[in-house]
Amino acid sequence: RPMRRVAEPLRMMGADITDADGRAPLRINPAPLKGVRYVMPVASAQVKSAALLAGLFADGATVVVEPGPARDHTERMLQAMGADLSADGGAVTLRPGAPLRPLDIDVPGDFSSAAFVIAAGALAGAEIVIDGVNLNPTRTGLLDVLRRMGADIAIVDYREEAAEPMGRLRVAGSELAGVVIEGDEVVRMIDEFPALAAAATQARGRTEVRDAAELRVKEVDRIAALAGELRKLGAQIEERPDGFVIEGPCKLRGAEVDGHGDHRLAMSLAVAGLIAEGETVVRGAGCIADSFPGFTETLLALGAEAAEEDKMVNRE
Repeated sequence: RPMRRVAEPLRMMGADITDADGRAPLRINPAPLKGVRYVMPVASAQVKSAALLAGLFADGATVVVEPGPARDHTERMLQAMGADLSADGGAVTLRPGAPLRPLDIDVPGDFSSAAFVIAAGALAGAEIVIDGVNLNPTRTGLLDVLRRMGADIAIVDYREEAAEPMGRLRVAGSELAGVVIEGDEVVRMIDEFPALAAAATQARGRTEVRDAAELRVKEVDRIAALAGELRKLGAQIEERPDGFVIEGPCKLRGAEVDGHGDHRLAMSLAVAGLIAEGETVVRGAGCIADSFPGFTETLLALGAEAAEEDKMVNRE
């Protein structure tokens, strides 16, 4: 399905793309592109970015209309490079022809990866400082939610690199309280719900996630996988069609759990294992390197006692 989503606006623009019923292998032949107005059925930064980048070489303006908020890294980068790009409400318009300037930037650290260190910091007793984190407001929903839950998180050394906000985060352990997460807030933290779930197991009261059915079509069904694996550790978590409910705080007990080949799920289980009583073994932890090489070393600095290839052992 993601391949079809990306190919749809490109084909409207005239791209010659064939595939095997929406799957690889792909065959792409040269073809002239024309600007189009594309109304996205589902908000997706990847689909929007594909259309805008193709629009740099199209005949005429390309307009992408979003049904809701989505990440805007591509727009910020193109504007910093001098592209003729504007946003009006939910419509992003790119007019080709403007020469692009090269950039010399420090690329901010990925917020979705930092989310697991943030969650660990919110649960740990010691202060953790994370430097150079991307703070684009389309990505920082988790910060807002954790602060509403009572987390002690401060932003210092705020700055911008090529129109991308970044800075240093100081995270300290604090008592958390359950909240409801729904609506636009979900879009701004869709990849961070595994980290949120680990933190929510220690929050007082009910944490309820709504409007997050997209979690069921990630690398795995993250709602079902999160619920099943966190229950093995003792979490009180209930699946909902579009989210989940966690009753806390839960006393977690070490257990053998499985990352299901999903890097974010595996990291959330590792974070939960840091606060579980006894030994936690995360099977299939090698997939974590998909997005966060060095995560094991980071957790070791936070208290994980041992790690092995393709599995991670955390002891209280």
